[in-house]
Amino acid sequence: MPRPLVAVGASDPFAVLRGLEAALAGGPALLPVAERTPALPTRPPADVAQRVALVVETSGSTGTGKRVALSSEALLAGAAAADAALGGPGAWVLALPTHYIAGLNVLTRSIAAGSTPVVVPAGHFDPAGFADAAAQLVTDRSAPRRYTSLVPVQLARVLDDERATAALAAFDAVLVGGQATPVTLRDRAREAGVPIVTTYGASETSGGCVYDGVPLGPVHAAVDDGELLLAGPMLAEGYLGDDDRTARTFTERDGQRWYRTGDAGEVVDGRVRVVGRLDDVVISGGEKVALGAVERIVRGVPGHEGAVVTRRASGEWGEVPVVVTDRPLDLDAVRTAVGDALGRAARPAEVVVLDRLPMLPSGKPDRRAVRAIVDPTA
Repeated sequence: MPRPLVAVGASDPFAVLRGLEAALAGGPALLPVAERTPALPTRPPADVAQRVALVVETSGSTGTGKRVALSSEALLAGAAAADAALGGPGAWVLALPTHYIAGLNVLTRSIAAGSTPVVVPAGHFDPAGFADAAAQLVTDRSAPRRYTSLVPVQLARVLDDERATAALAAFDAVLVGGQATPVTLRDRAREAGVPIVTTYGASETSGGCVYDGVPLGPVHAAVDDGELLLAGPMLAEGYLGDDDRTARTFTERDGQRWYRTGDAGEVVDGRVRVVGRLDDVVISGGEKVALGAVERIVRGVPGHEGAVVTRRASGEWGEVPVVVTDRPLDLDAVRTAVGDALGRAARPAEVVVLDRLPMLPSGKPDRRAVRAIVDPTA
């Protein structure tokens, strides 16, 4: 029997919270909708399969739009595995949009813990607003720990504010994900006493399911032809209205159902290391260059933790890496650092400085917008 799908505006986190509570209890499935983001080209269905409790729409920072269908079992399995890894259920500060899986995870884990999250005011992330929200957080015996989840750019802003840093240091765990966290930013946080936990996952895995490189309890990781695969009870049902994409992305292997992440990675002694996107490779002068590897080196430069490395067509080389950042950066120094680590072909051709980097509401860089600025003809 189909289950009705109800859209709720994500600008009201508590309306999303109520809708998610109902969905997890067997009520109508929930579709959180962001009012100020482009709609997907097709309308969502009026109902979904009975197993589906939550649908997450994502246009992605580089790919095409999709609707990820998640069951109650997957969401709650992910929450239980995370609580076990973090030391128990807790009370949360919500600083992320609730139409993205990381924000929805905060709500799911709050529901599972029987706690009510404190919400940071919507709009441009403000460290003072975060500190105010942290001051309101109340824990109890059933959920005595304090948690929050941030993207790297939010963490960097908090660390620039003394009061917000002190508030963050009082948490039991600060999850940081959505994109790779630069080593320099991690070091800054830990020196300030902030207990960060780097996370890796996707909407298709009910959010973060690898913490500090270690898969959570029921999660399995493997590599197939250089691509990182993940398995476990937290996997999505698939994509609404796109059976072909579902079949390509979720595969059977070794008697288990696996999610093909599209990321290049490796698993060594049980630890996961993500190298970059498989499709984020340029051929420059006949040599393959992983833009993610170049970006990690650039983000290691203090003050440039949010820099983006994109591609641009070149009549001489085919394609070249280009650094896009929001403050001056010495091109020669970056070319030397990248060349020493990755070889001559990986050296960026240019540094483009913008007043402000294009960002998605999730806090991730809008890579398609960045690419359009650097190479309008692409």
